Amino acid sequence: MSEQTRAETSSYEQARDELVEVVRALEAGGLSLDDSVALWERGEALAARCEEQLAGARERVQSALGSRSEDTS
Repeated sequence: MSEQTRAETSSYEQARDELVEVVRALEAGGLSLDDSVALWERGEALAARCEEQLAGARERVQSALGSRSEDTS
């Protein structure tokens, strides 16, 4: 399974936790250029997954709030 596919199938919490670890590893340094770039790419995929999950959650909340306001009208 590719890194991108793994990121796409991660839950928000899994992706967020792994992204935190990626950032820590990059900030700690000591990696080769190739390893740093690969880790950065993984972080980008994880960040995109988190953004997708948050956008979906935001839409669900807005939909629920819209339905609730329609019910009280």
